Amino acid sequence: MTGPPVITGWSAVSPHGIGADAFAEGVRAQRPTLAPVDTERWNVPHSRAHLVPGFEVREVLGKKGTRSMDRVTGLAVAAVGSLLDRPGAQRETETGERAALVLATTTGSAASMMDFTRSSLVGARPYDVDPAVMPNAVMNCAAGQCAIWYGIKGPNTTLAGGRAAGLLSLNYAIRLLSTGRADTVLCAAAEEYSHARYWLERHSRGPEAPGAALGEGAAVMLVRPASAATPERPALAEILAVRSRVATGSRVRATLEACVRSALEAAGVGAGQVWAASPSDAPGLLGHLERDVLTEVCGAAAVDRVPAVGRIGDVSAASAQFQIATLLATAADDTTAAGGIALVTSADRDGSLACAVLRLAGPR
Repeated sequence: MTGPPVITGWSAVSPHGIGADAFAEGVRAQRPTLAPVDTERWNVPHSRAHLVPGFEVREVLGKKGTRSMDRVTGLAVAAVGSLLDRPGAQRETETGERAALVLATTTGSAASMMDFTRSSLVGARPYDVDPAVMPNAVMNCAAGQCAIWYGIKGPNTTLAGGRAAGLLSLNYAIRLLSTGRADTVLCAAAEEYSHARYWLERHSRGPEAPGAALGEGAAVMLVRPASAATPERPALAEILAVRSRVATGSRVRATLEACVRSALEAAGVGAGQVWAASPSDAPGLLGHLERDVLTEVCGAAAVDRVPAVGRIGDVSAASAQFQIATLLATAADDTTAAGGIALVTSADRDGSLACAVLRLAGPR
């Protein structure tokens, strides 16, 4: 592979709706997506969240093969399908033996895992469980179903890394291309809303962000060598560098700044060249720290250039893919974005930090 890999397509299933066009329109209008949830259905107290409107797995994907499909798998399958159905799609190269899939997640479906475990504990016997539900309790279920549905026969990988998983999956995609393991990588991320996730977040978050609203959705990028770009699937952005670090406590600020500067250095660009910088908007103090670091390195204008990913709620492991989708949607409408440098950062409360540097193609 000569030259940096490129993103040649993207799509999303988000609180703005299904498909890239719905997401881009929502970003453009900065439409609010926070709404009350059905507390009886979701088994949560009075709450509001950023849900994909009207998303029911069997209604969106049909009844065949979806009877036992959980929500996070449905979101991922729908997002990959919406990308492969976009105008200009090339199924012969975007699926098959030389196509890979990398999916970022936190745990897969926490609801499926907890429900399956509960059924073993409360049943008459520990093995009185529904075997059809068992695959959902494995975190790579969503990635496997995406491959089965669309005939993606190359490497199939699930990366569980919390908020940093999206950028880690992007780096993994680059490695698959650079080592010749695949010619095309669908780099996806998915996070569901569920009663299990609600309660896990409620009890594990620090006191500084007790009421941060959850979001859900899935987004997918088509990553290919630069030579594979076509008029139908043009290069929307070059991936110049991805770097990661680990730090906790008082070392987070300095380490995140070092990570950002290392990524810029690896990309061969300076902080003054950054057109837009997108933080992952972690709830609470960590999110404020991340935004402060980017403002200090790149300037307030760059940080304010695109809408914050937090506008669609805490989408956790799907944050980076939605950040990139927001950058691409914004750049498509802005002539000043052509050739501009974009920074995407992630900061997770477990200490995982990551930064990616992109060069945007701009409007087409």
